[in-house]
Amino acid sequence: MNLEKFLKIMDSGKEVIAGSKEQQFMHGLSQEALKITMELNNKYHTGEEIRMLMERLTGKKIDESFSIFPPFYTDCGKNIKIGKNVFINSACMFQDQGGIEIGDGTLIGHNVVFVTLNHNMKVEDRGNIVPKPIKIGKNVWIGANVTVCQGVEIGDGAVIAAGAVVNKNVEKNTVVGGVPAKFIKKIEE
Repeated sequence: MNLEKFLKIMDSGKEVIAGSKEQQFMHGLSQEALKITMELNNKYHTGEEIRMLMERLTGKKIDESFSIFPPFYTDCGKNIKIGKNVFINSACMFQDQGGIEIGDGTLIGHNVVFVTLNHNMKVEDRGNIVPKPIKIGKNVWIGANVTVCQGVEIGDGAVIAAGAVVNKNVEKNTVVGGVPAKFIKKIEE
């Protein structure tokens, strides 16, 4: 198992069986992510140092316009794609095995959680996981304490009100809020 093969499996949405080589590889990635996030979170770093740590974490180039206020948590890191001019506030948790894509100009508030894995509902298979990606459009504003569930797409220009639980797609240029998140209003352009 290598990273490329693992990400291909995760991106396929195929169920990952408990104890499989895929799940064991995932555990190894989690250990690497823990080391990097511990380094990120436990002392002061310049913006450039933070970008370098995020590049190690994601395995991808991070644009110099990117900004984050640690602490930041993830249990994988390798399936995160971050656009330009993205800001992530403190104490966010990205469970990214299923894939998280963040569009240019997106603002992410304190304590936001992105969840891309779910478990099989059958008791005997509950240890199995099912990945589905989260896709965030451009110029999205996600308020503090929001949870975005697996498989959700958030359209360009959308606003997610603080404390919302987003379990369905969000149309572009709309405001949603609540638990579960519901349409509040259209944003006038």
